[in-house]
Amino acid sequence: MTTDASEKLQGSFRHRVRVRYGEIDSQAVLFNARYLDYADIAITEYFRGLGISFESGPETPEFHVAKATVEYKAPIRYDEEIDLTVRTLKLGRSSLTLSIEFRGAGEQDARAMVEEIYVHVDLTSGKSAPLPAWVRAAIEAREGISST
Repeated sequence: MTTDASEKLQGSFRHRVRVRYGEIDSQAVLFNARYLDYADIAITEYFRGLGISFESGPETPEFHVAKATVEYKAPIRYDEEIDLTVRTLKLGRSSLTLSIEFRGAGEQDARAMVEEIYVHVDLTSGKSAPLPAWVRAAIEAREGISST
């Protein structure tokens, strides 16, 4: 998958991908499982843009996907460029809800919507843990939202 530079546009974070041959199905459209792969790539770049790194260390946040939903709207075809727009919709004590919109590059044609709930986890106990204050602050500053 080739990617262009990620951009911050109109209050949203955008990351562009190009659909590769190995990501399509026999109908020459993006295989359904790949939507969550693309969402993961976009979220990783969103976090990178916030200064949140996943390199191992004492300050590394540990997020697990608690829920993921995909709403398909229109086909995405081989070799198309797709803009993935990421927003944090909600911040909880230990969780955040993210929205990823899929649109044709530079277009307003919605192709799909993914919503994911990430939970911050303490790896020792395996239980949810409060979001680190610095992560919460970075998201609140970026999105202009506050905790609920």
